[in-house]
Amino acid sequence: MAALGHAKALQTKGLRSIEQLAQAPIDAIEAAIGDARLAKSLQTACKKHETKTAKRAAGEAPPSSPPSKKPKLQAHKRELDYSAMTADELETSLELPLEEDEDTIRATTVVTNRAPLLLAFAVELLRFTMPEQPPSSRLSLAQAVVSANSRAKAKSLGMDGAGPAGEGARIPEGQPTVRVLGRDVPVLKRGDYTWPLEAVKTTAEAEGAGASSAASQANAAQAKTWSASQRLTSKSSTFIAHAAALSSPSQRTGLVRRLMTEKPSLETATHNAWAVRTSYGNSPLVQEASFDDGETGCGEFMLGLMRQADVKNTLVVLTRWFGGVLLGPDRWRLMRECVDDALSCRRRTTTLAGEAVWALDESSEEGSGKSTVGMAVHRPEGARNYLLRSFVAGQEDAANKAAGDDGHRQQCLGRLLGALRLLFQSWAGVLSGRELDRRAWSWYVAVRPEVEAGPSGWGAKGPVRLEKIVDFARKEEGRGDEGQQLAGSKQVQGWKGL
Repeated sequence: MAALGHAKALQTKGLRSIEQLAQAPIDAIEAAIGDARLAKSLQTACKKHETKTAKRAAGEAPPSSPPSKKPKLQAHKRELDYSAMTADELETSLELPLEEDEDTIRATTVVTNRAPLLLAFAVELLRFTMPEQPPSSRLSLAQAVVSANSRAKAKSLGMDGAGPAGEGARIPEGQPTVRVLGRDVPVLKRGDYTWPLEAVKTTAEAEGAGASSAASQANAAQAKTWSASQRLTSKSSTFIAHAAALSSPSQRTGLVRRLMTEKPSLETATHNAWAVRTSYGNSPLVQEASFDDGETGCGEFMLGLMRQADVKNTLVVLTRWFGGVLLGPDRWRLMRECVDDALSCRRRTTTLAGEAVWALDESSEEGSGKSTVGMAVHRPEGARNYLLRSFVAGQEDAANKAAGDDGHRQQCLGRLLGALRLLFQSWAGVLSGRELDRRAWSWYVAVRPEVEAGPSGWGAKGPVRLEKIVDFARKEEGRGDEGQQLAGSKQVQGWKGL
């Protein structure tokens, strides 16, 4: 109340509101009213009033909506049950981030090591060279490339655990392969798995079907004629069976000759018996023939096995090296196992014609990563998890760069995949699938992190400038004032010296 008597003096000094009194220097208030204690008390009261008013206003204001963000993708904490998921559910669960703004991509440098960078290269490359494959298959194939590359590198460095060549899961002879980044990857058809036709068609049109067609033809050409069983040995006698498809009995002689040429050791065997069953179109009539080659009853026995399995248009050759000891009834068991194995392998290894595949895991131990048919495969959720956690932003000095959270890592991955998408998309309609695959490896080598040579550089991280990846994209230089694009002005950018 005492301050009211000084209102005119305060107004003379320009102090007309509670807000002004709360913010004014204490000396100005004291000069206006001539009482230091009263001036301090007045300003304190004004400040308290301002604080209460601000809190009341904040409580009445509507809550501000947070800025919209893209939902963060979640890593899979356990293996997926493919049999319990539809194709759409599986492919949706394997979604990867993607940044499409070129300026944002060019301004980014990510820090990573070589393996996940190679994985990202392979995943995006397969989108253009094999668009008929669903994302789950691309992740599986890409992981197979990284695994094979890591094993080869470890072996070349003499590192412990690299293992001798051929160690790991046995890949059946004649298993079909696809070529990814210069490596032949053995694959397994995914049975009745069907990726929606609309998705396949849309992807092929968007990414350039020319590369896919060339890749499919190249992969088909790699299919082997003969499929082999495992070798079985008992009392020094060794058995092995081979199976091949044919459309006419007249092809039998040429196929057997080709088998002996490809595997000269078979000609040293004691017996090379064969059996063949052929049919024509939808005719119920089946033509059969067999030859024991001294292994009594073997030809007819093989025909019986083929009838039981309803196998037609197939030739089977059963080879035995006699060990000097008669096996008795056990020889029938050994012959049955070899023939069944060869026929089973043949059904798995027919030429690929656009079917979805899994990449077989050549390094898998028994019981790990099994597919529905009991063969170890590279699982896509593992490859996806690896990608989601392997990239952070950084500058040239990456050693002191702190790791970001999951959202930050996904943002970096999205920008990397965006850079690769720009690169491969620019070339997909121009290069064949085989040539795009070849160049992709050279591009990877050109941009991968620089690390120390030898074991000390194993797993080391370094910076990758995404601008460098985008600079390899194909560009067209226009001529004329209007920038008209002419076919004769197309130039390959960034390919010198690779």
